Amino acid sequence: MAKLVFSMNQSLDGYVDHTAMPAPSPTLFRHFVDQVAGLAGSVYGRRIYEIMRYWDDDQADWGPDQRDFAVAWRRQPKWVVSRTLGSVGPNATLVSGDLEATIRGLKERVDGELAVAGPNLARGLTDLGLVDEYRLYLRPFVLGRGTPYFAGPRPPLRLVASERVDEETLCVTYAPA
Repeated sequence: MAKLVFSMNQSLDGYVDHTAMPAPSPTLFRHFVDQVAGLAGSVYGRRIYEIMRYWDDDQADWGPDQRDFAVAWRRQPKWVVSRTLGSVGPNATLVSGDLEATIRGLKERVDGELAVAGPNLARGLTDLGLVDEYRLYLRPFVLGRGTPYFAGPRPPLRLVASERVDEETLCVTYAPA
């Protein structure tokens, strides 16, 4: 049975915004490469999926870690939750019907960790009681704007792990209480 994990970078004031957050350090980026390589798949909301499509096409200025990330991202199956997209890219399945039934089915038939990407999608899955862990990468920036990591009321949580990833980043993992 799969474990569904919502995992994203977060500013100290609680926001996620890829356009405002500075790029991760090489150590943190390598951590993300390794994490993505170990996933059984990912469930994306439309907006974050469209951002992540960047990794579908090789870029001339990429270094080894960027190439490794792209390979890992392309390899994993992706389920994209959207009512507006008509199609999705390689190794991706469009989810436009019953979200709860689809995700419950994935959790039953997939072994390993499934990442959830997108705060609004995570809120819907939280409301359905489907998120097994919340992994927050706290970085020392205050954005003052963006999408809150918790797009709705924060569920009751209990701390299950913490890890210093690099000189600036703390990863804290919570499970529903």
